[in-house]
Amino acid sequence: MDLISSLSAGFSNSIKDSLGIVFVIVSYGFMVSKLAVFEIKSTPLLYITAFIILDFYGYCTHRLAHSINFFWNKHAIHHSSEEFNLACALRQPVAQFVNLFTFILLPAAILGIPGQVVAMVTPVHFFLQFWYHTVHIGKLGFLEKIIVTPSHHRVHHAINPIYLDKNHGQIFIIWDKLFGTFQEELDEVPPVYGITRPMKTWNPIRINFKHLTLLIQDAIHTKSWKNKWLIWFKPTGWRPEDVVEKYPVEKIKDPYQFDKYETSSSPLLMVWLWFQVIITLIFMYHLFANLADIGKPHIFIYGGFLILQIFAYTELMDGRKQAFGWDVLKLMAGILILFYFAGWFGASGIYASLVLSYLLLSAGVTYYFTFLDKNRQLLKVSEA
Repeated sequence: MDLISSLSAGFSNSIKDSLGIVFVIVSYGFMVSKLAVFEIKSTPLLYITAFIILDFYGYCTHRLAHSINFFWNKHAIHHSSEEFNLACALRQPVAQFVNLFTFILLPAAILGIPGQVVAMVTPVHFFLQFWYHTVHIGKLGFLEKIIVTPSHHRVHHAINPIYLDKNHGQIFIIWDKLFGTFQEELDEVPPVYGITRPMKTWNPIRINFKHLTLLIQDAIHTKSWKNKWLIWFKPTGWRPEDVVEKYPVEKIKDPYQFDKYETSSSPLLMVWLWFQVIITLIFMYHLFANLADIGKPHIFIYGGFLILQIFAYTELMDGRKQAFGWDVLKLMAGILILFYFAGWFGASGIYASLVLSYLLLSAGVTYYFTFLDKNRQLLKVSEA
């Protein structure tokens, strides 16, 4: 279940990114055009400098995400898994629609590093963060002093008090050592993974907005007008005292005394869920391969359908009774799309028939697992 949840989070993030739903307050290109003092020629030094500055930018934004309530919402998804494996790296946010931190790239802009170079280095920098999400690689000798290793990042993902909010570096560990956020992994303190207020869901859409929802609810419920504003900028996890007493939220106090989130499953259900993952990948491939042909605003309709697809089958993973309702909504949305486009976003004939057949099958199988499968223990609406 955890692996499928991580993959689904990655799908959601890829769909959002492909649609370009991110607004930048001040673009890097604008900063370079107005602030560049120097100009580094196109040499290896240019790319190395860009990489180092980008890594410092990553450290700063990462630390801010762990330090301020509002910014934690976009990062909580990455820490939500109670396992630590390569799939954790796929848990990226869909809840980030505005980039507020371009100003941290000011050193790169002053040095005149072109936007094209930053754009080229960014994906390399991002993918180099994938490998260290593992428990299967121990400490790496002298490399521990230079780069972020699996040992360093295990500390970062742990909820043990000694490890909380440490090791924010993305490639170079030097930033943590310079700014006092470094913590070595200790043999006598095995890391326990997750977040201190567990999400209790496999649904990546719910995870993406759960912290934000709590902030909104707390801002409404607190009687202090001052706290209604301060809550957004207080340290991550802070809640007004009157809200804590009246609306308590589960919080892990002892990392060695909590049960990981699990839901009942069966081999048949797992086969069905992996089938849903494959179908989602097929839909995503069709969207990505035909973005230009489908065009705006229709790509947003397709993206919305895919998010609904992911939401529906992960609700089933959670064992929620509403899962069938979400799948029926997906069926209705799919039928409307088929009628509106006289096919499936440019695909007609046998392909449209296959889509309709899948939608009907999905609703039927979801009904079975929701209401007829006696091996599953479903969540009550109040628990959902």
